[in-house]
Amino acid sequence: MRRLLFVLTLLATAMPLRAQMPLSETATASVLTCGPGDDFYTTFGHSAIRICDTAQGLDLVYNYGTFDFNTPHFYWKFMRGQLNYMLGRSSFEAFMEEYIYYGRAVWEQRLNFTPREVNNLYLLLEQNYLPEYRHYRYDFFRDNCATRVRDMVDLACGKDRPQRMGGDAVGHVATYRHMVAEPLKGTLEWWRLGIDILFGLPADHRCTEAESMMMPENMKSLFGLYSRGDGRPLVCGEVNILGENREPLSRSFPPVVAFALVLTGVALLTWKRLWPCWADRTLFILAGMVGLFLLFMWFGTNHYCTEWNLNILWASPLLILIAIRLERSPKWALWVQEGCFAVAAVWVLWCGLTPALLPLILMLALRVGVLLKN
Repeated sequence: MRRLLFVLTLLATAMPLRAQMPLSETATASVLTCGPGDDFYTTFGHSAIRICDTAQGLDLVYNYGTFDFNTPHFYWKFMRGQLNYMLGRSSFEAFMEEYIYYGRAVWEQRLNFTPREVNNLYLLLEQNYLPEYRHYRYDFFRDNCATRVRDMVDLACGKDRPQRMGGDAVGHVATYRHMVAEPLKGTLEWWRLGIDILFGLPADHRCTEAESMMMPENMKSLFGLYSRGDGRPLVCGEVNILGENREPLSRSFPPVVAFALVLTGVALLTWKRLWPCWADRTLFILAGMVGLFLLFMWFGTNHYCTEWNLNILWASPLLILIAIRLERSPKWALWVQEGCFAVAAVWVLWCGLTPALLPLILMLALRVGVLLKN
């Protein structure tokens, strides 16, 4: 529904401008795909649209990934999913300066557009850049800097929208969770752990090709395979205009190893009967507090991807009650919590969450099991 409203608004506002041809016949339109950076928020790359008309000295980049740090209550709005992103416009030279500085790669795919379609895209972008239209509510999966580029290219094509010859040949390519996890493997494993704890069942939706374009690299690959209705390829040329020139990130210490070592220590102290009561209280309260935070992200925010989070089964607020009562905890509460641990472990294995969660779940299950035995 959100995408439909966006499309209808742009069409309605751009129709009066379509008769104009502000660009020359030699103007071109391109999709820019930027490689990953060193920071977490740059790990997934970036997408933008370039409009170049050398006859008129115009070379602009339209970028849907900008936001204003001066927004009142910026971090609170970001956490609650209420932060507006906006369409930014800059010269191609200014856009490239950042990527040159950070050594990030940039690819350009020249769109196989007619002069009319290039003008359509330019007018749509200019209309969308007006103050009353440039802001939008960011959604990491369904409405981000890459999906907006995809939608604008579709709109500029009109009825002759690009598609894979023979239909959606790949079908369901991967889940959102798997696509997000792939760039984090090896180097940002702790960030992957945090994301897998934060994301709920919507992240395990198997995506179509169009949905997979929420990742800039996927969109670049698919655009290279798409054709127009008359058989013309969507992309008539792809160039790596800036090579990667940055130091590779060092491998992070695997959280699965860290938690496995902690589990081994807890099991050993439990076997030796040296595990103190205060340690149980600390462990259960920390896990319960994580559960309360997940409940807030589920019910207290607008984030689609944090709903129906089954991590609440192992990071259960019930553990806070158990921490208070310990051996005096109701037996039903202990049995319920052990059952929740079992379901959570199955979910981790079935949906391919980071294996670092398994020793954490086993550690909590071990200590609750000791209370149940006693």
